[in-house]
Amino acid sequence: MELNREIVKRNIGVEKRIEATVREILADVRLNGDSAVKKYSDKFDKPFEMGEIVSMGEIVSDDFICILERAKTQIEEFHKKQISSGFEITKDNGVVMGQFIRPIERVAVYVPGGTACYPSSVLMNIIPAKLAGVKEIAIFTPQPNNIVKVAAKVCGVDTIYQIGGAQAIGAAAYGTETIPKFDKIVGPGNAYVAEAKRQVYGVCDIDMVAGPSEILIIADENANPKYIAADLMSQAEHDEFAQSILMTTSENLIREVEKELDYQIQGLSRKDIIKKSLENNGCAILVDNLDKAFEFSNNIAPEHLEILLDNPMQYLDKIQNAGSIFLGEYTPEPLGDYMSGTNHVLPTGGTAKFYSPLGIYDFIKYSSYSYYPKDELENFKDDVVNFANLEGLDAHANSIEVRFND
Repeated sequence: MELNREIVKRNIGVEKRIEATVREILADVRLNGDSAVKKYSDKFDKPFEMGEIVSMGEIVSDDFICILERAKTQIEEFHKKQISSGFEITKDNGVVMGQFIRPIERVAVYVPGGTACYPSSVLMNIIPAKLAGVKEIAIFTPQPNNIVKVAAKVCGVDTIYQIGGAQAIGAAAYGTETIPKFDKIVGPGNAYVAEAKRQVYGVCDIDMVAGPSEILIIADENANPKYIAADLMSQAEHDEFAQSILMTTSENLIREVEKELDYQIQGLSRKDIIKKSLENNGCAILVDNLDKAFEFSNNIAPEHLEILLDNPMQYLDKIQNAGSIFLGEYTPEPLGDYMSGTNHVLPTGGTAKFYSPLGIYDFIKYSSYSYYPKDELENFKDDVVNFANLEGLDAHANSIEVRFND
């Protein structure tokens, strides 16, 4: 299999058809609540009784529960370091200024149904929310299976609404007769779910609008082509729109990776998807030097960045834009998907230039406060009044002056 020798241009726009359909569904749910949610769920998903809370599942092996518990421990260990306590400044003149942190109160976690089954995403979305102190967390999914139910139980969540698609996003954002309004919606979904999240942003918060998965691997002539091929395919198997890029200083490495792709793909169950993905969105980029590789990488801002170079830690300072970074040949990206402890909910489509991986900071909000004694307000009185008048806001000025007119 030959990788393209050019950078793939990403098409991250939304189809007009999807945008219009989602807008119609959301408007209907906002206006008609439960009846609209049931109408679309009966049409697109497995029929259900509105407001049904699905009980937790237990029918999985003890070994798998142990895996979930171990992953939970890893994720908690990493994310606990993100906890902050705010601050307060007390001055000698009696002025007090500060900032306190409060958790978001209600969070909805969307979990895909059907053939998809991602208990890892349940952990990645719920554990940071729990650590942040979110009081009410519920899962929305069209067809909850036992694995997802047990993952929810491991995380301490016992509310699952059997609703999927854009109608689930609408129900969580607007609330219905039987479903409370949620303050934030997180979790992956198909194009309709992603577009629905984009459209309800502002009514509630969302984590991000995620696109197809991406991996970029920076390697030199010393890298193992067997590992590179395996890691490229680990992302390509998501779907045919996933992007897999190798960036290297070695033309020989590209040839060896292509041989490994041809060999390894034969034993994989999703080889047809992998092949389409690599043909459509896979490429190998030959660069003159590693500085150029990191320059290109920062411009692409990949979701996943693997550094398969000797002494990989020394290159961290060169990385400006990337969702999650995997250093060395024994830190493959799938480790981060499941067990390393870092979050796998990551910015895609170049948005790592301004978005961060999901974390505790996504489930908290900040409020600032200040206290000024009368004497200190008087010290600032003239400046504030003049500033307000300069902006033509004389009621602002009056708010200060009235306190000293007696």
